[in-house]
Amino acid sequence: MSAQNSGFTPDDNQELEQLLIDIDRSLSELKERHAQVKRDYQRRIELQQRQERLKQQQQDNQSREPIKTQLRHIQQELDNLEVNLESRLLNWQPFWQAVRIGGLGVIIGWLLKSCAG
Repeated sequence: MSAQNSGFTPDDNQELEQLLIDIDRSLSELKERHAQVKRDYQRRIELQQRQERLKQQQQDNQSREPIKTQLRHIQQELDNLEVNLESRLLNWQPFWQAVRIGGLGVIIGWLLKSCAG
């Protein structure tokens, strides 16, 4: 069956190939974000545990200034991780919109082609 008989043109094939390339790129970006989010969550857990240990040491120890400095540093890093995690999760929204709209377009195209063919 030739491309003309199937109703697909070379332009359709190019559009489909570009759509697949875009989806593949978006999936790769999503995988990278997911890996970064996992690393950030793990780092957050480690920092929170360290923060708790330092707070305990601060209660037990008389020299509090070095511990306070460490606690401030940990809190700043935790705040930065929270901002990173929130911004990474917000970046997913355009990806899912593109998947929804692109997928819907492909489905409508297939339905129209099957009705016309």
